[in-house]
Amino acid sequence: MIHLFEHRIIDSGRLPLFGFFVAFIVTFVLTRVNVRLIRADVRWWFRNVKAGDVHIHHVVFGVVLMLVGGVASLAVPDGRVGLDLAAAVVFGMGSALVLDEFALILHLSDVYWTEKGRASVDAVFVAIAVTGLLLLGVNPLGLESSPVPAVPGIQIELISGFYVASLAINLVLAVFTLLKGKIWTGLIGLFVPALLIVGAVRVARPGSPWSRWRYAADSRKYARAVHREKRIRRPLIRGKIWVQEFIAGRHDLIPPELRNRRPATERARRRRLARTRRRTAARAQRRAASRVRTRTTARLRTRRAKAAGTGTPRNPRLRLGHMRTPRTPDPRPEQPPAPPPHPKPDHAGTDDHAGSDGRAGSGGEAGGAETGGAVVGPRARSWARGGRRGGGARGKIGRVRAERAKRAAAERGG
Repeated sequence: MIHLFEHRIIDSGRLPLFGFFVAFIVTFVLTRVNVRLIRADVRWWFRNVKAGDVHIHHVVFGVVLMLVGGVASLAVPDGRVGLDLAAAVVFGMGSALVLDEFALILHLSDVYWTEKGRASVDAVFVAIAVTGLLLLGVNPLGLESSPVPAVPGIQIELISGFYVASLAINLVLAVFTLLKGKIWTGLIGLFVPALLIVGAVRVARPGSPWSRWRYAADSRKYARAVHREKRIRRPLIRGKIWVQEFIAGRHDLIPPELRNRRPATERARRRRLARTRRRTAARAQRRAASRVRTRTTARLRTRRAKAAGTGTPRNPRLRLGHMRTPRTPDPRPEQPPAPPPHPKPDHAGTDDHAGSDGRAGSGGEAGGAETGGAVVGPRARSWARGGRRGGGARGKIGRVRAERAKRAAAERGG
């Protein structure tokens, strides 16, 4: 084992990459253990790092460590293997902290323990797989660090052109595979080109960009893609989720955008309840204002009645203070009460009743009023006054009686 390590890692110059790989895995595992204990609220463990009310995510420390490790690896002179290894270890620690919160960077929201937070674990697994393949000596797209070997009888330009063409084909196949939604196949196919051919030829996943662009909803290819997704992909996804939850914990929290969102029926019910409360409050306010207005009116009328010497008003509703709309005062001036009725003069018999009767003279000054040469009694005058006012039925009766008295007086005068 030691000989293999020296031959494959140290002698090949991959010791800094090995340090990055180990630091990356150890930091990721320790970080997940730490956050799971913090989530479980263990009494003897650490707490979240805060600056006042601001929660500082560990991606901040990861960015700082990556900056330090990257600059140090560039500043270390050639031949200093120990310093290169230290810089690679620091860079690996920072990379693990950053990729552990890859979902936060992608969604710009704290979705660490939600379903979207699984993107962070997927990014970490991809980084571990790619780094492991690089440690094994597998180069992406068949790239070799040594120059193209010379083959006798074949020109070097022909070999170089074939090599570049194969790289371009592998790159195009990798793009097709990624567009079909096969992330793992496309990434691992960069190191194993045979997988790129398989991924590019087979049908795309139902939700991939290639499926949306090329497959109709009722086509055979789309039906095959859905069938393979249910029969093959979903069992593999369940197995991957089990492994992720075993290492990184359960991502079962509700996302923030769904946490504050209520169903439409609940929102409608709350709006109806609020509208009913507002109407009830307005109705109670109107009742209170009307009750106060009625009581004030009742007190004012009682005071006026006492000042006039008539006592308490006879309306029991005003005494009890019930709800009642106050009456609108009559704009017409109050009329004096009508005089008591006088006995009718006796006109039967003579033509000189105006002179012999002690109640009326020739000019009508004592017993009646002269109206157009006719003598009208006080009762007729009262009805005539009512008729001049035009006050409804009483005015009409007054006018009729006045006309009758005039005709009667004219007939007697004639």
